[in-house]
Amino acid sequence: MARIMLKRVYEPAAETDGTRILVDRLWPRGIAKEKAGIDLWLKDIAPGDALRKRFHGKPEDWEEFRAAYFAELKTPAAQAAAETLRRHLEDGPVTLLYAARDEQHNNAVALRDWLADNA
Repeated sequence: MARIMLKRVYEPAAETDGTRILVDRLWPRGIAKEKAGIDLWLKDIAPGDALRKRFHGKPEDWEEFRAAYFAELKTPAAQAAAETLRRHLEDGPVTLLYAARDEQHNNAVALRDWLADNA
């Protein structure tokens, strides 16, 4: 499997990013679609609205979030999105894009870990 990188969607695109995949359910505020440099938007692999709202701004609940998110990743829609993501990983590097300010506790970090454990 190719390399997975993480980047805030607000950071400029780089040639080394490979395929740039947005893994948030909502489009990031203040970014025009034509300037975002996003190759693919996988909404179905993002945490559901209820989980996103419950966790938002609560890094102390990180492990609880991860467990709930990993359970959501077992749904058919999330599994289909994960399969799409895996196909892109077979072709080369992938950058998972996220909008969260917290670079250590966000769904892209959790998703990268889940992908590593479920390769």
